Amino acid sequence: MVEMVRAAVQTEPRTIEMREYPRPTIGRDDGLIRVEANGICGSDVEIFSGELGGARGPFIPGHEPMGIIEELGELASERWGVEVGDRVGLEVIVPCRQCKDCLIGRYQACRFRQGGHGVTPVAVEPILWGGFAEYMYLSPTSVMHKIDKDLPEEIAAMYNPIGAGVRWAVDLGGVGLGDTVVILGAGQRGLGAVIAAKSVGASKVVITGLEKDHHKLDLAKELGADHAVAVDGPNAVDIVEFVGDITNGAMADVAVELTPMAAGPVNDAIKSVRHGGTVVLAGLKAGREIPIVTDTIIQRALTFKGAFGVDAPAQRKAIEIIESGRFPLEKLHTHTFGLEEVGEAIDTLSGKAGNGDAVHVSVHPHKD
Repeated sequence: MVEMVRAAVQTEPRTIEMREYPRPTIGRDDGLIRVEANGICGSDVEIFSGELGGARGPFIPGHEPMGIIEELGELASERWGVEVGDRVGLEVIVPCRQCKDCLIGRYQACRFRQGGHGVTPVAVEPILWGGFAEYMYLSPTSVMHKIDKDLPEEIAAMYNPIGAGVRWAVDLGGVGLGDTVVILGAGQRGLGAVIAAKSVGASKVVITGLEKDHHKLDLAKELGADHAVAVDGPNAVDIVEFVGDITNGAMADVAVELTPMAAGPVNDAIKSVRHGGTVVLAGLKAGREIPIVTDTIIQRALTFKGAFGVDAPAQRKAIEIIESGRFPLEKLHTHTFGLEEVGEAIDTLSGKAGNGDAVHVSVHPHKD
C-alpha cells in the first residue's frame, strides 16, 4: 500500500508545487479513490490566475475528479450504494447533509459546508480534497455518482461539463421538444449544452463563438448544432438578427449565456429570446457590473435564471448520456496531461500554451 500521496498544490496565483502527503486512514464512514482523471474547466483557469477564489492558502485544485474506489468503510458503502472497485465522479460541494437546505434537497445552498473538492486548503485534514492528486479523500458527506468502468478515462471525465449543459440548458432553461435555443459561448460547457438540448429534442440549436474558435464551432455541428456562427472577424454575424431570420421573427425559446468576462453576450441573450422566453446566465464575469435594460426584461416578460454549478439530477442525466454512446464525445477530448503538468494543462485550455485547439483537457495523475 502506498504510504505517501503525490499532489499538485497551488500555493499562489500561477504557482504549482509538487508535494507529498500521508495517505489518510479510512474508517467506517469515509473512503479513498485512486484518481484516474480530472477535467479542467474555465473556473480552473480563473482560479489559477487569481481572478477567482480569493485568499484561501495553499490547496490542491481539481474539482472534476473521477476514479476508482480504493478503500471504503462499511457504513459509507451502504450509504452511497457503492463498493471498492467502483468508478465514481464527485461533485464539488461537500454539504453537511443535516441542515434545512440539505434536508429539503437544496444541498448546494448548504451554509455549513466546509470548502469542497478541489477548493479546500491543505490546512484542513485529511488534506487530499482535490483531484490533482494520486488519491483523494471521500468525506462522509461527499456527493458521488457511479460511472461505467468500461468507458475510456477521458470520456468518463466529461460528466461535469456535460452535466453543466444538462443543468443549464434543460433543467434551468426548460429546453424541450421542438424548442429553439441559443447558446452563447463555444467552450466545453457550451458544447455540453448543445448535446443536452439535442438529447431532449430541441429543433433548432444555435451556438456562437469567436473566429478563433472555428474548430469548436465545427465540432458543435458534429455534436448536433444546427447553426454555429462566429460573432467577430470579417464575417461576423449579428446573433440577434440571425436568430430573427431563422425563426421568421419568432426568436428563441431559451438563451444560455456562458461567455467568461464579456458583457455584450448578456444583452444578446436578452434580445435573442421571444416574449416569455428564458435567459440562463452561467458565464462568470469576475465581479464586473453588466449594464442591461430592465425595461426589455419587463416588457417581454422574460425569466432570468442564474446557473450555480451542477446538481445531482443533472450529473446523473449527463452520465446516462455519456454511457448511451449517442454522441461522438471522443471528438471533444483534445489533451491529456500528467500530474506534474497541471500548470501546462490549465494554460493549454486557456490558450496560453499549445496551439489554441484545446476543447476538453484532463489531468491523469497516474499517467506515465
